[in-house]
Amino acid sequence: MSHHMNSSMLPTSHPPEHHHATTASGHGHGSDMMMMAMTFHFSYENVPLLFSGLTINSPGEMAGAFVAVFFLAMFYEGLKIARECLLRKSQVSIRYNSMPVPGPNGTILMETHKTVGQQMLSLPHLLQTVLHIIQVVVSYFLMLIFMTYNGYLCIAVAAGAGTGYFFFSWKKAVVVDITEHCH
Repeated sequence: MSHHMNSSMLPTSHPPEHHHATTASGHGHGSDMMMMAMTFHFSYENVPLLFSGLTINSPGEMAGAFVAVFFLAMFYEGLKIARECLLRKSQVSIRYNSMPVPGPNGTILMETHKTVGQQMLSLPHLLQTVLHIIQVVVSYFLMLIFMTYNGYLCIAVAAGAGTGYFFFSWKKAVVVDITEHCH
């Protein structure tokens, strides 16, 4: 199958763009071809959204999709921060080990090391694993939405991620451990 098409094969309502042919049947030899734009466009007709039965065909549907994608991107940013907070809370078994080390002029100094313990077979780790799976799936959904090259949906992804970062990451503190020597 050739990826190069002449302009007579493209819809007449849109300017000539670089399109990629995909088949709805998924076999590559089906007769029902769908054209997918490979450049950024601002259309609200025949815009596929993640699933074959989910196609945007009106300005109202695009507005609804914009809002949904915006909140999905915000959720993604919030989920990243929530996972960090849960990880910090699950690391409750912090131990400080002190050991004597020789100092200058024959003196003895105490050196302290911090050890954070976490177990693989624990409820916090299981929860982190489930949340990680959700985070990965949502991130791929956002990537695929962006890859529709629809300008409205791309703006929704970027604006939602930025807004989510603004609302959720402001509390994110950088903790500097003064006993840590390797930064």
